[in-house]
Amino acid sequence: MDMDYTKILLRPVVTEKATELRESNVYAFFVAPKANKIEIGKAVEEAFKVKVTNVNVITVKPRPRVRQGRVKGRIAGYRKAYVTLAADNKIEFFEGV
Repeated sequence: MDMDYTKILLRPVVTEKATELRESNVYAFFVAPKANKIEIGKAVEEAFKVKVTNVNVITVKPRPRVRQGRVKGRIAGYRKAYVTLAADNKIEFFEGV
């Protein structure tokens, strides 16, 4: 695929779970649907100048939006990556978020 890291890392995940995971050096990102674990790891290393030790990826499929028993459109699917950094690394971008 060989994409630029700005096309792979779409945006950070800003949730309570993602914030708690930062204490154990795990950072969460929404990523491009076609990006694989190797590309995601290289993109984080390139973007933030850190050492990545592990990448876990989950894919959430799109599903119908149901209101009052009727289908009214759909909820978009997405892909998230949980990136574990080496012990001495940190992404300063997330501090104070």
